[in-house]
Amino acid sequence: MVSEHSSAQILVASNRGPVTYTLEDSGELTAKRGGGGLVSGLSAIGGSEGGERALWVCAALGEGDREAVRRGVGEPGVRMLDIDAGSHEGVHAEAYNGIANSVLWFVHHMLYQTPLEPAFGPEFRAQWASYETYNRAFAEALAESAGADAAVLVQDYHLALVPGMLRELRPDLRIGHFSHTPWAPVDYFRMLPDDVAEQLLRGILGADRAAFLTGRWADAFTECCVAVLGGTSGTRIGVHGLGADADFLRDRSRQDDVEERLVALREQIGGSGDRKVIVRVDRTELSKNIVRGLLAYRELLETRPEWRERVVHVAFAYPSRQDLAVYRDYTAEVQRVADEINSRFGTEGWTPVVLHVKDDFARSLAAYRLADVALVNPIRDGMNLVAKEVPVVSDEGCALVLSREAGAYEELGEDAVVVNPYDVTATAQALHTALTMPPGERSERTKRLAAAATALPPAQWFLSQLHALGTAGGGQRS
Repeated sequence: MVSEHSSAQILVASNRGPVTYTLEDSGELTAKRGGGGLVSGLSAIGGSEGGERALWVCAALGEGDREAVRRGVGEPGVRMLDIDAGSHEGVHAEAYNGIANSVLWFVHHMLYQTPLEPAFGPEFRAQWASYETYNRAFAEALAESAGADAAVLVQDYHLALVPGMLRELRPDLRIGHFSHTPWAPVDYFRMLPDDVAEQLLRGILGADRAAFLTGRWADAFTECCVAVLGGTSGTRIGVHGLGADADFLRDRSRQDDVEERLVALREQIGGSGDRKVIVRVDRTELSKNIVRGLLAYRELLETRPEWRERVVHVAFAYPSRQDLAVYRDYTAEVQRVADEINSRFGTEGWTPVVLHVKDDFARSLAAYRLADVALVNPIRDGMNLVAKEVPVVSDEGCALVLSREAGAYEELGEDAVVVNPYDVTATAQALHTALTMPPGERSERTKRLAAAATALPPAQWFLSQLHALGTAGGGQRS
């Protein structure tokens, strides 16, 4: 493996890679390649970087992936790590679910119910040891695979310790770290045990450059470094606001499967095509604030009865992290509130909430096209690409109701109807404002939203980080 991947000049490290494997009943392995900004960026490197060798280092996430590693099956340019192999049994699960998703995600999205949680005891310490082992496995693989003076882009909260570990192993490398989540304010971040908070910060500061989706998250990180460590130790801080891929979205949203789902959704909405449509598309993630969005819609129907039978809320809430009980409970609450609204207000010819829980990208694009209003009201969100995608795809233009706690607010707030995500009454009023927005104003806002949303498309977003990593300077925003 080392000899095969020992001269890569551009490396990406992330928990999830660009390809996943499924082990069929026949014993055959089938591969499915993903999309997104990193995939687009790596594909762009060949032409723009003189053909330098690129490598993506990722974790084996399922049995199909692990079997592919055991058999030596792989894709060109991908090194998949079976971190649970041999003596590492259980490490990935404890690092991923125990620390990344149940601690770091909760801290950065400020999700804890603090009278009861967190409580950092022996179980946490065991999981933290697994998180260290998991990060070390990545650092060692990157050190083995990188050529001299290679550039390494480490992705997200799963791998916060990797830059520091990699710096010790390979001081010659140019290392960047990118955080796709928000960053917690100082007081909230310091709920973590002092040594762990320091270790996380020093881990990221092992990079030459630490980058974030918005200036707000970059500033929060800097403030944590100053409070805990006294400064950022010369690591440059950068901001790259990931944009929507306009060409891909517009092309994909006009394909036959999307047209079919458009017809099906119109049938579910009913009303001879004259009903307004409020759309939300989210994973059933605690930070997405789906329940309060439904409560705001219920209040709209309660306080403004003129909207009854004249509007439908198309809500796609795709299950996420169902191996964690708190997520299963939240998914059940989303379903319960949607059912309660339909039971209370629905009529024979009108279903107020059309809820879908099975992930279907073509159906999501169909909903984008239909949207009169897009509701994006997260408690906190690193960016939120849905807020950027709907204006690009919408057929007739849409009004965007946007939480001020979404990273996208920094770029889109001026042309959105902005809400406090905790204020259900104000969100209901914002929905009314969006539904009654004059067509001309809605059209003009949509054009400006789409322009802002596509300013830094995925491939350019990736390449901008790579180019910034090669620049000189220190200790400042870049």
